[in-house]
Amino acid sequence: MDNYFVVMVSVAVLFLFIIIMAMVKRYKRCPSDRILVVYGKVGKGINSESRSAKCIHGGAAFIWPIIHSYEFLDLTPISIEINLKSALSKQNIRVDVPSRFTVGVSTEPSIMTNAAERLLGLSQESISNLAKDIIFGQLRLVVATMDIEEINSNRDKFLAAVSSNVEAELKKIGLKLINVNVTDINDESGYIDALGKEAAAKAINDAKKSVAEKNRDGEIGQAEAHQEQRVKVAQADAVAVEGENIAKVTIANSDADRREKEAEARRKAVAAEKVTEAKALEEAYAAEKEAETARAARDKATQIANVVVHAEIDKQKVEIAAEAIAEQTRREAKGEADAIYMKMEAQAKGIYEILSKQAEGFEMLVKAAGNNSKDAVMMMIADKLPELVKTQVEAIKNIKIDKVTVWETGNGKDGKTSTANFMQGMLGSIPPLDDVFKSAGLELPDYLKGTTKPESTEVVADEPEELK
Repeated sequence: MDNYFVVMVSVAVLFLFIIIMAMVKRYKRCPSDRILVVYGKVGKGINSESRSAKCIHGGAAFIWPIIHSYEFLDLTPISIEINLKSALSKQNIRVDVPSRFTVGVSTEPSIMTNAAERLLGLSQESISNLAKDIIFGQLRLVVATMDIEEINSNRDKFLAAVSSNVEAELKKIGLKLINVNVTDINDESGYIDALGKEAAAKAINDAKKSVAEKNRDGEIGQAEAHQEQRVKVAQADAVAVEGENIAKVTIANSDADRREKEAEARRKAVAAEKVTEAKALEEAYAAEKEAETARAARDKATQIANVVVHAEIDKQKVEIAAEAIAEQTRREAKGEADAIYMKMEAQAKGIYEILSKQAEGFEMLVKAAGNNSKDAVMMMIADKLPELVKTQVEAIKNIKIDKVTVWETGNGKDGKTSTANFMQGMLGSIPPLDDVFKSAGLELPDYLKGTTKPESTEVVADEPEELK
């Protein structure tokens, strides 16, 4: 029994849940870009007539199952291009009216019902084609009731007429005209172009006329301005001359008064000046006395400053200059001493090197002479002998004898002639080689004097190689 009760409660709860879910699903909300159309048994209208549909925009409705059904109408605007060709105007002139219309489903309650009755279930393309047919007819009708001038020049009137006619017809199917845009209007006969050229020519002519009139008005105005200027200038000149004369009289009177007052003022000023000058002289003398005393003190201080200070400065200058000269002299003396020392040191080194080399040469020469100093001296004499002979001969080389006269008598001693004696006497004037050596403190060897002869060739062979 308890199990049966539990099962029944569960079934009831399940059934209630299903019913609630079904009701929730049947509650439909209408988005802002759509119209919810509920059809079926939806009640009666204002005239107690049954309504075919119930249109809801921006709300929600509960859709009873079996009794109601629903669909949505899209509110997206539809742009329709209308290229009206050869439309007959009121003047029986065919014109082309290219235009673009923008339409959409209306949200007005009465018109929404028309849309639900005539557009529900149609696609956007089908709705566009239906609206295009209506627009074509109404546009032709409007063109036929207006002149080309009105269509071309009074565009607002033309658009108002088109909007009025087209919107009235579109409302019958639930649509609303959103916008009308008419581009250039053309005609086959060129009447609109002619009107444009006529308007352009008229505008140009009007502009030229306006320019000419403005130029004329400008010339007239300029002449009138010149005339007015001359008149006003003449009047101003007359007033100016009159004013100048009055001003001159006033100036003369003012000058007289001024001179009288100046004379009185000058008299008073002279008297006051005399008194003031006397007082000023008295004060000036006292001031000059004080000034002279101050000036004497100042001059004394100036003299002291000029003499003492300049003397002190000159003294310092002399001391500084003397110190500078002494320092310069010391540095120059030190530099000269260093230079002399370095020069003498260099000369001593040179002489030392020369003497050292000469000593080494002498030592080598003595060694070459078998450590016999005399033989070494002889070797040196033998080496310098050509130069000594050359020097001896040079003694009479430069003697100039322009003319020599020898008297040859034929009588000579030892078979010698006078000429031979003359030449022998000249050669005798050359100092002997032995005397030259003796004057130098040396002794010429006997074999060079010609007094002795070498005993044998072996002695010559024992002599140094240089002496040979």
